Amino acid sequence: MRVLLVEDEATLAAQLRQVLLDAGYAVDQADNGRDAWVQGGVQAYDAVVLDLGLPVLDGLSVLKRWRSEGMSAPVLILTARDQWHEKVVGIDAGADDYLTKPFHTEELLARVRALIRRASGLSSALLACGPLALDTRSGRVTLDGQPVNLTAQEFKLLSYLMHHPNELVSRTVLTEHLYAQDFERDSNTIEVFVARLRKKLPAAMIETVRGLGYRLNVPASPAAAA
Repeated sequence: MRVLLVEDEATLAAQLRQVLLDAGYAVDQADNGRDAWVQGGVQAYDAVVLDLGLPVLDGLSVLKRWRSEGMSAPVLILTARDQWHEKVVGIDAGADDYLTKPFHTEELLARVRALIRRASGLSSALLACGPLALDTRSGRVTLDGQPVNLTAQEFKLLSYLMHHPNELVSRTVLTEHLYAQDFERDSNTIEVFVARLRKKLPAAMIETVRGLGYRLNVPASPAAAA
């Protein structure tokens, strides 16, 4: 999952970037509103963490521009404790959630996870695909109740597919959502990680649609099959 972090206070930005990286997100950064507006308009993000008190172009203006241009990624706005009216204006402008400074980083991560789930139409922190389960809170993956050991990149790939079950996802989209802007991307790497995942999961679970991409096939429930 790829996140855009927009924060101009250097110490806080560095802290939040590391927290997001440690949680398995690919992170792009901007420290002013103009750069944030450009990045959000041309790059694909699964979520945005947006401070409203930005230089050059304030966060609220950035958010309004994004939404008017059709940018649909969920946005978590950061506001100062005494600026309650910013929360109201921010939500009305298209924000999906807000967090008041100071805050615990665990809460920020929980809110980002929830935004990404809701954007994918999912309600639970535990994602399931037949016998396969992925807990977005702990990063634990199990198959028939038994733990599955994945590398960081394997987990990121599986997590994205499980957030988009039964959807055809191209290698380009996977590459865009798994790697930050400054990463040297190679879509062939996706094939390698898919091959590795298939050795650890039921092979038919991840379908290759030749020339188009991959699909995580969710088995029909017994009730649905009946």
